[in-house]
Amino acid sequence: MMKTTETRTHTRTEIVMPREGGPEVLETHRRDLAAPGPGQVVVRVEAAGVAFSEVQMLKGRYFCQPKFPFVPGYDLVGEVESVGEGVDGEMLGARVAALTETGAWVDRVVLDAVDVTPVPASLDPADAVAAVTNGVTAWQMLHRAAEVRSGQTVLVHGASGGVGTLLVQLARLAGAEVIGTASARKHDYVRSLGAEPVDYKGDVPGRVREISPGGVDAVFDHVGGPGLVDSYGTLRRGGTLVTYGSASTLDSSTGHWIKPYLPIFARVLRWSATPDGKKATFYYVKRWPRFFEEDLSTVFSLLADGKIEAHATTRMPLEEAAEALELLASGQASGKVVLVPEPAAQPSA
Repeated sequence: MMKTTETRTHTRTEIVMPREGGPEVLETHRRDLAAPGPGQVVVRVEAAGVAFSEVQMLKGRYFCQPKFPFVPGYDLVGEVESVGEGVDGEMLGARVAALTETGAWVDRVVLDAVDVTPVPASLDPADAVAAVTNGVTAWQMLHRAAEVRSGQTVLVHGASGGVGTLLVQLARLAGAEVIGTASARKHDYVRSLGAEPVDYKGDVPGRVREISPGGVDAVFDHVGGPGLVDSYGTLRRGGTLVTYGSASTLDSSTGHWIKPYLPIFARVLRWSATPDGKKATFYYVKRWPRFFEEDLSTVFSLLADGKIEAHATTRMPLEEAAEALELLASGQASGKVVLVPEPAAQPSA
């Protein structure tokens, strides 16, 4: 039996990125939010992720970011508060997740019902959001891009970060040995995840050769830049380099946003055309959109079954988004930084 759909008037709090600058330029706005249209739902946000992509957006350096001003926020988890025409009323009250790319730093949001994925009731919303973009990214890179198999060895750069921690766990779950780069003070944490830690400030290629003399079967590189050459050099024949980030472009002051990416593109394309028995590929989470819900559901199941962990190690109120972004940009955070909106007032009829 269908439940009655809701058509309520909502208000919302949103964090706006008005212009290029530092975290201090973020603004808090409050405005009315329209009722959901046909095929849409209103989600009361319980947790929204903070990612390095927002650090890059503030500098105008994120790939294909929208024009200022806009509401940032790559992913969210929340409860369906009302539904529009044509949406099953059984969705009311359900906890769902969504990959938004932008627009998640709010306490309420209107989304297309087809773009949300159910979240197991046993999962904490903040921990669940730590596995949305990060979890799907890790899963798809391992199993769809690099096709990692049991008995192989992989190198994970940034092994203490949001994506890195899940890469390590999922690779171990797949039966692979893992080498993970991180700062020295985070080595115990990386070791607890099941990886052999390597100081990213040291001779990474040399240490990798010591640990795995024959090279590694896959490298997951979130930095880009000149270090990609070292990453590619650690591969054994048949290995795959997956580049999925561009942290090296952050400090660039080279004109148009696309210019810092061009050397990365050129290098990977050149390797792809070189018959040396190794591969290099780009990865972006929207690359296989038809697989997204399937892969996120798989990650959520592993999380709910306790086979992997994705902890929101730092939780901050939505209105402290600037402080959260500063913390992430400083490199002091381990795991996922999450914004948690205050419980919203009941919408008016």
